[in-house]
Amino acid sequence: MIHWLLIAAVAVPLVGAAGCALAGWHRATSWVGVVTAALVLLASAGVALSVVENGPTTALHGMLRADALTAFMLVLTGTVTLLAAFATPEHLAVERAAGRLDSRAAVLHCVLVQVFVGTMTLAVLAANLGVMWVAVEAATIATALLVGQQRTRSAVEAAWKYVVICSAGIGLALLGVFLLNYASLHTGAGAGLDWSALVSTAASLDPAVTRIAGALLIIGFGAKAGLAPLHAWVPDAYGQAPAPVAALMSGGMLAVSFYAVLRVKMIADVALGPGFVRVLLVILALMSLAVSASLLIAQRDYKRMLGYSSIEHVGLAALGAGIGGRLAIAAVLLHIFGHGLVKTVLFLGSGRMSQLIGTSEVDGARGSAVRYPVLAGCFGLGVLALAGMPPFSLFASEIGIAREGFRAGLGWAVAVAFFFVLMIGASLLVHTSRMLLGASSSGRAEVAPPRTGARTEAVLLTGLVASVVLGAVGGLLDPLLPLTAELLSGTP
Repeated sequence: MIHWLLIAAVAVPLVGAAGCALAGWHRATSWVGVVTAALVLLASAGVALSVVENGPTTALHGMLRADALTAFMLVLTGTVTLLAAFATPEHLAVERAAGRLDSRAAVLHCVLVQVFVGTMTLAVLAANLGVMWVAVEAATIATALLVGQQRTRSAVEAAWKYVVICSAGIGLALLGVFLLNYASLHTGAGAGLDWSALVSTAASLDPAVTRIAGALLIIGFGAKAGLAPLHAWVPDAYGQAPAPVAALMSGGMLAVSFYAVLRVKMIADVALGPGFVRVLLVILALMSLAVSASLLIAQRDYKRMLGYSSIEHVGLAALGAGIGGRLAIAAVLLHIFGHGLVKTVLFLGSGRMSQLIGTSEVDGARGSAVRYPVLAGCFGLGVLALAGMPPFSLFASEIGIAREGFRAGLGWAVAVAFFFVLMIGASLLVHTSRMLLGASSSGRAEVAPPRTGARTEAVLLTGLVASVVLGAVGGLLDPLLPLTAELLSGTP
């Protein structure tokens, strides 16, 4: 049974994509994503339960493999996908009513989103580094088409920037794959690019080649996650992508790309010791936090503001991964999950806001708390969660990362990082207060029916409640979270 669940997690979205393409546009087409997302989440939960009870499992003659980290990422991806899917029919209905989306474009949107979800789950479940690289590249192509969906000058420019920068990153990762395969072949162990075999034979890999391969892989996959220095695509792509797609990119694709970084870290730590990856990740983390802090100060677009915030949070995850150790890794995993929930809420909320007021400028949204109290309240709470305020889960994960950083002797890096975090939090709160609590913009008319957002608002509230529960319980993902942390930290 478990083998079929692994296959279903990949196959169901791809079947959904084929179904949408063959059926064409009907009222029910936009709901296909809800059905497939629910099935993916159910399959992910089944995989997680099996891994906890019986350990790692494989399918398709070892091509698909699930361990604790895989199961964790599957649950995360399924949760984010389901939240975004529930908001998609309403989003598409408003876009079609406004004339910004015709039937053909709506069908293409549904098909590409299903392909995107299928490639994300394949990247997580792939037992082979090469297959994972192909899945990540396929996800890049699907999302590039979605980012440029509106075909405006800004959307096309954002799509091209996304393709060019991410292709550069993926190209670096491909070179890293070749070098790691070269090192693996020369061990004579026959590990190839199989993840588990690479970890078990990592001690015999050539250190010089592995050092170069590890750096290329981490920087390359880090580009897809939004880590500096290959981060410039993030605010443009997130700002121009349709709201449900931006939610999937920030909440799901960021996590999947960082999953690849964590896998590479497991190999490099055994082959080179923890020091090499620690230095690299701490440098990338501080660079990302500095970029986010400096560019958020004068930000005037709330969608781009959320994009720069994603750079911050992947930087914090990189800092925690660099610190290493079971508790730090557990905090990183909690952080990635919490960020996925909150950022999904905020991108869906920002998309709804821009539909209502016709702009994504902060000044254009002034007085939103009076005009749209539920939507503005959800957005405001989401920003508080993003700033690391209690009782949301990001507060608990940031405290965990900071505590473990001081314990590991990296107090200086933690101090610098959280100086930037304070700057970022202050910028987010200032911009959001202007946006929600400022005087209403001069008689700006609503450009979308204000009463059509009830489903989206319900999704936002659900995501916020889930984030609070995740922060309050901490062990909500027990025993999966400790198993994953132990796997990544190398502790028994």
